[in-house]
Amino acid sequence: MKRSLKELADFLHADLRGDAAVELTGVASIRSASEGDLVFVEDEKNLGLALASRASAVIAGDFAAQETSAKPLLIVKQPRLAFARAARILSPARQRASGVHPSAVVDPLAHLGANVTVEALAVVAEGVKIGEGSRVGAGCAIGANVSIGRDCEIYANVTIYPGARLGDRVIVHAGAVLGSDGFGYVRDKTTGRYEKFPQIGRLEIEDDVEIGANATIDRGALDLTRIGRGVKIDNLVHVGHNSQIGEDVVIAAQTGISGSVIIEDGAILGGQVGVADQVRIGAGVLVGAQAGIPSHKILRGKGVAFWGTPARPLREYLKQLATLAKLARK
Repeated sequence: MKRSLKELADFLHADLRGDAAVELTGVASIRSASEGDLVFVEDEKNLGLALASRASAVIAGDFAAQETSAKPLLIVKQPRLAFARAARILSPARQRASGVHPSAVVDPLAHLGANVTVEALAVVAEGVKIGEGSRVGAGCAIGANVSIGRDCEIYANVTIYPGARLGDRVIVHAGAVLGSDGFGYVRDKTTGRYEKFPQIGRLEIEDDVEIGANATIDRGALDLTRIGRGVKIDNLVHVGHNSQIGEDVVIAAQTGISGSVIIEDGAILGGQVGVADQVRIGAGVLVGAQAGIPSHKILRGKGVAFWGTPARPLREYLKQLATLAKLARK
């Protein structure tokens, strides 16, 4: 899709330097850019490479404000963010024909909004509500009374258990399982055998959430598992029953979250973090890759990084490693 540099500058509220009539057709990296592409740089050391590339225009930060170049520049406060927003305009999602594939099974009591797509071999059970513009990919299984909001993208082979609710603009990648039973059992102290604890709660996923491939999110045991607005969950993440995840939380791949965990707004969890039950992770806390958080632990401190097992503030963790290194040398 062609856009003039002037249109893009207005959309991004960017300071335009250069020919406003230049037309852009896509985005690219500096190395792969060709004519018509837009690229970005976040620091001054890469500005020269961007200006020497084949790209037609460059998004850059304030450091480029005094640059004199034949190549047009868009000056913004956050180049990466502006580039991501520009990409949505220059490379919009491919439009698909809406409708239900002949091999899909849609219960007569399901309600599909306008321009909904249900692809091959998908199953949509009774009482399901799917909002306008949403797509259910091939082979999906959407359980009874599930609610899916507007403009959602449910990729192939996703399973959504009965009663789950998804907000608007939710993206669920292939193979994810939403609303399955939690891992809850009661041990008979007499026989030593385990019996299943009721798993009759619900799962609610708010607007603008993205869930990675083969991720699993359990419904509540008796109450609710909640994923807040804007949460981004990577591939192969597990969220246990009754967990409450706040807004704009980021969780990287292979992280495991036990039941009844609270993660407050803006927290970030690195890859392979292990979170035991009843943990509370405060707003804005950063948890480093492969950290382990034991049961009932509370991590507090916006912007504070925690590392290691058991997880502790990074400065403390590094001091302990240095002490161990000194002892080893002795």
